[in-house]
Amino acid sequence: MREKRYSSLHMFLAALSGGLVVLATAMLAVWFLLGPHTLSLVEAWGLVRTQYVGEYDPDLAVDSALEGLASGIGDRWSYYLNAEDYQAQNQRRENSYAGIGVTVEYTDQRGLLIAAVREDSPARKAGLEPGQIITAADGFSLAGENQSQGTGRIQGEAGTVVVLTVLDEAGGRREVEVLREEMENLSVRYELLSGKTGYVRVENFYTHSAQQVKQAVEELVEQGAEGLVFDMRNNGGGYVSELTEMLDYLLPEGPIFRAETKSGRETVTQSDEDGVELPMATLVNADTYSAAEFFAAQLQESVGAPIVGERTSGKGYSQQSIPLPNGGALNLSTGRYRTGAGVSLIGTGVMLDWEMPLEEEKAEALWRGTLLPQEDPQLQKAVELLEEGKKEN
Repeated sequence: MREKRYSSLHMFLAALSGGLVVLATAMLAVWFLLGPHTLSLVEAWGLVRTQYVGEYDPDLAVDSALEGLASGIGDRWSYYLNAEDYQAQNQRRENSYAGIGVTVEYTDQRGLLIAAVREDSPARKAGLEPGQIITAADGFSLAGENQSQGTGRIQGEAGTVVVLTVLDEAGGRREVEVLREEMENLSVRYELLSGKTGYVRVENFYTHSAQQVKQAVEELVEQGAEGLVFDMRNNGGGYVSELTEMLDYLLPEGPIFRAETKSGRETVTQSDEDGVELPMATLVNADTYSAAEFFAAQLQESVGAPIVGERTSGKGYSQQSIPLPNGGALNLSTGRYRTGAGVSLIGTGVMLDWEMPLEEEKAEALWRGTLLPQEDPQLQKAVELLEEGKKEN
């Protein structure tokens, strides 16, 4: 019988040394690929886990560290989202929600005043009408200071029921059971103004917004529109894909968007030869960001569409929301963009054809959605510029 060449101790030591070699190789790879800063972050977290003697919330600690990292790079467009906020952002960007299909105002201290009820919505089926007031949801009062909680109380999981206490215009009070359903958020509103000018207000550039713009323009053209004013005021932007789809639909053949990665690789998006052959103008303000700001600049560059309003933010970076293992996400600037002709908006914003700030009272009404077209000086100036353009042509 032959004796064993290696004892159990020898085998253990060999495995241990092999593991150390693998670990050292991995650490060197991290060092070369990500630099010493990454190791510092990992080591700091290891020290907290192994040596800190107090009580702490690991999730809160990691969220705070990631918030600090995003803030520390000095880019106003980059930020960290915890798991809850990331989920809420994804739902918001889908332009959909689980609710009942009403638009409310906060002008009555008794509760939420129903300003509009969507057709074929749960609210319409339950008999809710504009002018009625929702005073409570599932027994929770929505009067006074509680108004701000109204949307959260009424929305919820699709297929569940919310019990609303409703006050009609005659003062009658009743309780209504409404079944929540998945609802598509209408990010585009439009109407034909006097003088045959089509007005299109775009709230955001998230999912379905491009299709809604196409539908709005087509219906306005059928109604006899001879010019279009796009309202991008208080629009925070959205997806590049929705932006370029809108621009391709509206504009003639040519470059409409240039994107550049960190490595310097550039891609150019082209519009086809089909476009909307109507004079156009755009309204902007200081809260016109990202895709909304770019939309105005590209219409101006491609077809000379005048821009009316206030100086915009001057954004030129595009972001990606990158999911992280903890359920949160890092919204990081990963690309630069320029107009089709290669113009960056960073630091300058759009070139206004007519600078005109709104008075504070009108600006607040615009934010609430209660500023009437005839009382909106920026809109009236845009219409005037379109009329002048028609005469020149």
